Amino acid sequence: MPVPSFSDAQLEKIAHTLAEGVSHRELSDLFQQCAIEEQGGAPRWERILLALRVRQVQDRCGNNAAAFLQAAMAPVRFLDKEEAFTSIQGKLNHILVFSGLRLKEDGKLTQAETATTLSEAQAKTGRLRKALRDRQVHPDVLTFCKPELLEENYFHAVFEATKSVAEKIRNKTGLSGDGTLLADAAFSTKNPYLALNTLQTEPERSDQTGFGNLLKGIFGTFRNVTAHAPKQKWAINEQDALDLLTMVSYAHRRLDQARVVQRSI
Repeated sequence: MPVPSFSDAQLEKIAHTLAEGVSHRELSDLFQQCAIEEQGGAPRWERILLALRVRQVQDRCGNNAAAFLQAAMAPVRFLDKEEAFTSIQGKLNHILVFSGLRLKEDGKLTQAETATTLSEAQAKTGRLRKALRDRQVHPDVLTFCKPELLEENYFHAVFEATKSVAEKIRNKTGLSGDGTLLADAAFSTKNPYLALNTLQTEPERSDQTGFGNLLKGIFGTFRNVTAHAPKQKWAINEQDALDLLTMVSYAHRRLDQARVVQRSI
């Protein structure tokens, strides 16, 4: 796929972003792998910028700069660092959209509709995020999902959002479990770690039990599926993602209000 030359501003942004995921030694290996001659520079981003800028002028196109970007973003380089990959991927795609390109999850570039203004770029990469802001969702949902939402990667947005609920429960309780076991332990009505109310009346105990069941539904329906099912076998459309993330927002607000219980031994 022929790649037009990137603007100098784009190259600088790309260099800064790629530098987040590569060491100096790895950079040397990548330059050698891509047959790109180094041009000096001290910080990692400057080494990348200078080398790609000169090579692009020599090539009169962005093919080798794009090849370097793909090599740096090869998924195998991010084993056990999935969050770093998705974060860098999201930032790169916000830059690449101005060249009509998008970096996929396999680390390869593909063509995309070109944006010419910041508002167009935001519309193409952040429509779901804007919709969530319009609904005034809990900020923790946006914090955990930002890279995925920027790329409208609904599958991973769901995965990260549900993980954020479990993480908040663990942080508040000191528990180390997950899923149904975590929800049952945290929101028991007999010896809970967290309480939504005084648990003195039947309606209050029902509220506690109901919220625990809601959490188990979220974990069972979404977290467990996304953790084990291949993406192509569990498609999530924009409306499904919007509704689910709103539900997760509700869970976060209730968790913020829950009090930590002094438990009996």
